[in-house]
Amino acid sequence: MSTPQLTTGAPPVAPDLLTTAPRPAIRGRSRGGPSRLRALDGLRLLAALMVAAYHYGGRNGEIAQAWGGSPAHQFPTAAPLFAYGCLGVQIFFVISGFVICLSGWGRTLRAFIASRVSRLYPAYWAAILLVTAVFALPWVAFEALAPSEVLTNLTMLQQPLGVDRVLGVCWTLWAEMRFYALFALCVVLPGATRRRVVLFCAGWTLAAALAQAAHQPFLDTVLMPEYAPFFIGGVGLYLLHRYGARDPIAWAIVLVSWLIGQHYAVAGLWHAPSATAFSYRSTAVIIAVVTLGFALVSAVALGNLHWANWRWLTVAGALTYPFYLVHEHLGWVVVRALHHGIGLPSYATLVLTVALMLLLAWVLHRFIERPLTPVLKRSIDPRR
Repeated sequence: MSTPQLTTGAPPVAPDLLTTAPRPAIRGRSRGGPSRLRALDGLRLLAALMVAAYHYGGRNGEIAQAWGGSPAHQFPTAAPLFAYGCLGVQIFFVISGFVICLSGWGRTLRAFIASRVSRLYPAYWAAILLVTAVFALPWVAFEALAPSEVLTNLTMLQQPLGVDRVLGVCWTLWAEMRFYALFALCVVLPGATRRRVVLFCAGWTLAAALAQAAHQPFLDTVLMPEYAPFFIGGVGLYLLHRYGARDPIAWAIVLVSWLIGQHYAVAGLWHAPSATAFSYRSTAVIIAVVTLGFALVSAVALGNLHWANWRWLTVAGALTYPFYLVHEHLGWVVVRALHHGIGLPSYATLVLTVALMLLLAWVLHRFIERPLTPVLKRSIDPRR
């Protein structure tokens, strides 16, 4: 099954990376041991639910086939709001910039690679195989990919290879992988320092702008002008977290990233009012959602959300990535079964589908991620 390019859903960052490392003493903060940023776990789940709302009720496509009609008819009031859920991808990328900088600081290149591979691939492999198996069932109305295409998808390189995707949302994993590669080569390999990270942010910002002006596909692929400001903004926010709010250079990185990021968000999602379009997104609301995403991650970075330290947020963070992987395509199957097979109302179907996808995410986390992640990590980096 070929899935069109989507503007949604970035891969949530791995939950084991949300523990802060000891850092230089900052006024107003104690220099204690590591502490978990549970508020960031909550933001990840919130962004994932935004993306799910978009996939289930904020766009047309295969989900309309599952509902038996446009989601705009199922949710006449909520569908225009659900259409903004695609901005969860921008929030995910900001979070990813923050967490990958946190993760890469002080690690060797091998340890960094082991951390990324071991967190991304186990649940991803399981999701690929699970969606393929479900779509191959004779009573499921959605077509599975050919075996060769499924095998290629296991590499996570299907998009640059021009192979159809098993998971529509996995295009964002390709964006994440390019960010990891840039950060690993420019920061992790030579060793993370504040100066090196600042130069990385400044250099990537300028290079991405030049790539946009050059209109060269290769440069666009490597430098990702439309996504770069969100990753870079997250890195800048980590600098604020590590060195304190009185860092004008870090604030400048965040501000420039926000200014450029809102431009790309508006350019990609706004269109003139049209009777044939599924929905109309206001420029002001797009900017407001992007701003809110930066503001919330800023609040975590500066310790303003330290009170959000409930243990259940850790569980929420652990479920976010597998939920992200399986919710869209398997959600089509569940929506069709509940809405048409059982006859549940639209909103009840929506809530129950999200709940079932979260339950499936817990199963994947408990029986796939937890046992396989440490094994894969040790196989790549035995010294750890």
